Amino acid sequence: MIGTPTTDTLAHTVISGSATTGMTVTTRDGRPARLAVLDEDGNVIEAGDAVAREAWNVAIQCHRNFWQANGHLVVHTSPTGLVTAPPKGRARR
Repeated sequence: MIGTPTTDTLAHTVISGSATTGMTVTTRDGRPARLAVLDEDGNVIEAGDAVAREAWNVAIQCHRNFWQANGHLVVHTSPTGLVTAPPKGRARR
């Protein structure tokens, strides 16, 4: 997506970020909040600062890849220590 993305669309949460602090999540009234990953049944798989940091790092890496014109517009993350197979047709480097 090139252009200005729409932000501030959540009814109860504010997500902000800066180059020096990373991603911050608060409630609309300014109380600290945290990001979570839920499975399809609504069970919390992971939550907290590590999730926010990972989401921020993936967003930054996508942006860097775009600047470098590497053609790598998709960045994947996996649990620490888990080696995933590359997508079909692509060799792991």
